[in-house]
Amino acid sequence: MTTLFISDLHVDEAHPEIARQLYAFLASEAREAEALYILGDLFESWIGDDDPDVVKRGVVAALRATVAAGTPCFFMRGNRDFLIGEEFARASGCTLLDDPAPVELYGEPVLLMHGDTLCTDDTDYQEFRRMVRDPQWQAAFLAQGLAQRLAQARAARDASRARTSRLSEEIMDVNAGAVQAALRGSDARILLHGHTHRPAVHRFDAGGRAATRIVLGDWYTQGSVLRWDAGGFALETLPR
Repeated sequence: MTTLFISDLHVDEAHPEIARQLYAFLASEAREAEALYILGDLFESWIGDDDPDVVKRGVVAALRATVAAGTPCFFMRGNRDFLIGEEFARASGCTLLDDPAPVELYGEPVLLMHGDTLCTDDTDYQEFRRMVRDPQWQAAFLAQGLAQRLAQARAARDASRARTSRLSEEIMDVNAGAVQAALRGSDARILLHGHTHRPAVHRFDAGGRAATRIVLGDWYTQGSVLRWDAGGFALETLPR
């Protein structure tokens, strides 16, 4: 049996081709998997578990069908869908994961993360992240009407895109010290994350021990999946 990992699909109504590829993936390969892990940014935005977007609701239903077919699905919130809550979990059948989340895969301890907390050189983003992850901020945001939340989400998304276009790739990538710190606090010597949209397998030294950092890719132009079984892992693209 194979365990599957995906992240950074950024599903929204503007890119229906991403949702279509995800539906096909969930109805085929995911049904045969031992488990499916989604490491954040499944959606381009999430304004609350009452988000009425038809495409997002379709994804929730597809996840529910996958779970009902026998594949456990695990979900870790990303920087785009950090407001996903317990109602999403009930509707989709997914189990919500903390970030970071230690797991054991075929006898190997592995640390799962979305990846945004590793980008510590981007201090402005880290300050923003602390604000929006605060329970009081989230409660105030969710107390607003749908129209207000939608407008704020669009404005935040536009501002993020404009800001990202001005930043260097180095600032938006992970910080090596943050990676080392994450592994020091864990028994794992394998770190698996998304967020940066730079799929790769990095080998490095962590405190005198060999370590591996696996980065999942985004789904903007093609799919990206990590397949892991008793024989090891393979990071691959899924042609659209």
